[in-house]
Amino acid sequence: MRKTETNLIHTGEEFNKTKAVVAPIYQTSTYFADENLDEYVAAATEPKHPEFYHRHGNPTNSQVAAVIAKLEKTEDALVLATGMAAISTAMLAVVKAGDHIVAQNAHYSGATLFLKEFLSEYGITVSHVDQTNNQAFVDAIQPNTKLIYIETPSNPNLDITDLAFVGQLGKEKGILTMVDNTFASPINQVPSEFGIDVIIHSATKYLGGHSDLTAGVICGSKDFIVKAWRRSITLGASLSPFDSWLLLRGLKTLSLRVHQINSNALALAEWLEKNPAIKKVAYTGLKSHPQHELAKKQLKGHTGMLCIEVAGNDEEEEFKNAQTILSNLTIFANAASLGGVESLVVHPASMWGSHHSKTQKQVSGITRGMLRISVGIEHIDDIIADWEQAIGKI
Repeated sequence: MRKTETNLIHTGEEFNKTKAVVAPIYQTSTYFADENLDEYVAAATEPKHPEFYHRHGNPTNSQVAAVIAKLEKTEDALVLATGMAAISTAMLAVVKAGDHIVAQNAHYSGATLFLKEFLSEYGITVSHVDQTNNQAFVDAIQPNTKLIYIETPSNPNLDITDLAFVGQLGKEKGILTMVDNTFASPINQVPSEFGIDVIIHSATKYLGGHSDLTAGVICGSKDFIVKAWRRSITLGASLSPFDSWLLLRGLKTLSLRVHQINSNALALAEWLEKNPAIKKVAYTGLKSHPQHELAKKQLKGHTGMLCIEVAGNDEEEEFKNAQTILSNLTIFANAASLGGVESLVVHPASMWGSHHSKTQKQVSGITRGMLRISVGIEHIDDIIADWEQAIGKI
């Protein structure tokens, strides 16, 4: 059986019917009919057919989907234009008016908005629970619950959800389970190994890895991917040929990038934890993380994501000190997104200020002194030196 690094480069090569070593960009919206009209009719009706019309499929999209499905150990995958397209399409392939979803308190802000605002307008109810409390998931289930939607590690506070527990609960209750695996990447975590039915990614992040594309992925059984594909045909969030090609290119180095990022993030987290200017470091690879033992059971590596709270005499000073650090970092860019080769840092309370009420931020664990860090592949000595000089400006 081939190893992950080999699969990242060679899976799905059957979709490249040319002699080019690198798959070409199929920059076309449609494909002409062959002389055999029956074959063309079949192409028009077959899910994800790569050579009918771009909204239905694309050869590079098919190759990318094959690579990611192999990584996530699912039967199939579907690539879409953004991570939010993947989240919304996957959910709408499961629920309808009158149904109920169990979700977490802490989710990516776009997912939170979709759960709290969009779905409620269409008669779908959502219960939010503390993802660190297994019993809370059990207690939230209702007779009309059709979906348990989780995210682990969570954005931005790095809480862990027990994948094995949720997977088993879904099987026992006949409820579909779905996880956003963006923070971990399939190099660090494979939710299907714990019984989770559907895996979502913002491929904009670790899978693409170079901050030059937007894409989303849904992974699951062949039957579920067909359902999601049919929804996507109506919603129209198809991945562009060029972004698909960029994603395929980025995937080839995923394992190399993630292992370097894991190493850098752990070293930075350990350094920050010892610095008196930092009140708290949330990183699943640290023994101080309250769910470190659970994290070790389901994470093969602890990702490049960490969250810190800057020290201060009160909330206002913590906010001021966080802003001082943020404005003085030189390697870490103050920019949204994560998972790229370059290091990024954001202030969640500011970035999500218009999306979350004060209460929602409190429930999600977002404080004014918090900074979310995405560690890249720069040399660790330079990474630590950047934080040392920025903290020195306080």
